[in-house]
Amino acid sequence: MPQFERYFGIDYSGARTPDCSLPGLCLYAATLAQPPTKVPPPPSPRKHWTRRGLAEWLATELREGPPTLVGIDHAFSFPLRYFEVHFIAPDWVTFLDDFQRHWPTDGEHIYVDFIRDGGRGDGAARMGNSRWRRITEVRCRAKSVFHFDTPGSVAKSTHAGLPWLRYLRQQLGKRVHFWPFDGWTPPPGRSVIAEVYPALWNRTVAVEDRNSHQHDAYCVAQWMQQSDAADKLPIYFQPTLRPAESTLARLEGWILGLV
Repeated sequence: MPQFERYFGIDYSGARTPDCSLPGLCLYAATLAQPPTKVPPPPSPRKHWTRRGLAEWLATELREGPPTLVGIDHAFSFPLRYFEVHFIAPDWVTFLDDFQRHWPTDGEHIYVDFIRDGGRGDGAARMGNSRWRRITEVRCRAKSVFHFDTPGSVAKSTHAGLPWLRYLRQQLGKRVHFWPFDGWTPPPGRSVIAEVYPALWNRTVAVEDRNSHQHDAYCVAQWMQQSDAADKLPIYFQPTLRPAESTLARLEGWILGLV
């Protein structure tokens, strides 16, 4: 039996500021009966979504709507080594608060690069190393969350997106299950927000008339829809991990779809 009624696939973007209209920030939505379709931002002078606008829209939709599975294409946490080096308690909410204090990328007129360059925030006190990788990245051969300025990297998207996960957590509380930080098995009837990696599926789906950002969001929504319809999500919500790995992944995060 399907666990969800809606599926939101999001290809994220760390470009420019939280209030800039971003072509690379795309949202596709599906239901069990309807294939993924592109969701434009609410009517405004902006043609594309902004990070702030998307976060606010998601907060409303997940607060008022039916159980929804949301897949977002950026990392939700950092490798264990980051916590150790910066003496951060092994707790995801503590991490989000600490990160936002040093990397306030949800602030007005702030680019990720402003903080990287030392002009805003205090990023120098919370830097990572591109050699540090989470176990989920090792398993799927993804780049480090600290690997900036290279094709296929999610470093900038991650550093731009983490404060908005914090915002959603604060806005929605227990209405939403942040997987796997709140546990590997989401409660019935609750919406779920999870990290995804479109490269797991985007080469197996015809591109048609979509650009790369649209295609990634489409593939995420389609995979979630089809997996739920086939009753396979419980398998993906419980990846094959040793006990120590499972504990570590509750801190570092895990990519939905890796088993």
